[in-house]
Amino acid sequence: MSNDAITRSQLTEAVHNEIGLSRYESSKFVERILELMAVALIDGEQVKISKFGTFSTRNKNARIGRNPKTGIEAEISERRVITFRTSNNLKASVNKVAK
Repeated sequence: MSNDAITRSQLTEAVHNEIGLSRYESSKFVERILELMAVALIDGEQVKISKFGTFSTRNKNARIGRNPKTGIEAEISERRVITFRTSNNLKASVNKVAK
């Protein structure tokens, strides 16, 4: 997996190779995991993946922003955003590789 991003098809192929499920079953497996994660986030729950990190949502208040190109002010509406906080294990692994 040497691309800049890992795709669903690559995850499906990895499940197929590592676990031995058929490609169809592997695809359904990956889709179901992603669906469960999305539903949990929509419901305001956290998604914790051991040794990887935690996905969660938080509310951002409405505020005034500025278009950097034109300088015109505009209101940015209230919204929910998804945040990700890495685990210490993942941070350590990434920093070990980066050195």
